[in-house]
Amino acid sequence: MQTVNIRDEFIKLGQAMKLAGMVESGVEAKIVITSGEVKVNGEVDDRRGRKLYNGDVVEWKGKQFVISAKQ
Repeated sequence: MQTVNIRDEFIKLGQAMKLAGMVESGVEAKIVITSGEVKVNGEVDDRRGRKLYNGDVVEWKGKQFVISAKQ
């Protein structure tokens, strides 16, 4: 599983997907998130602005990444 390191306390879902290389743009992230294709911690989440914190796991199309925030 890929790890996405962030400097702040949280990152928004759309931004994290771009950082992880799962999507090419914010527009693509918006489309896949709002269509209900993305899971956060095992549950579908359609909020592009969903805040992700240390340990949150995102899944889309069989790929996963975990958020790692500096404490």
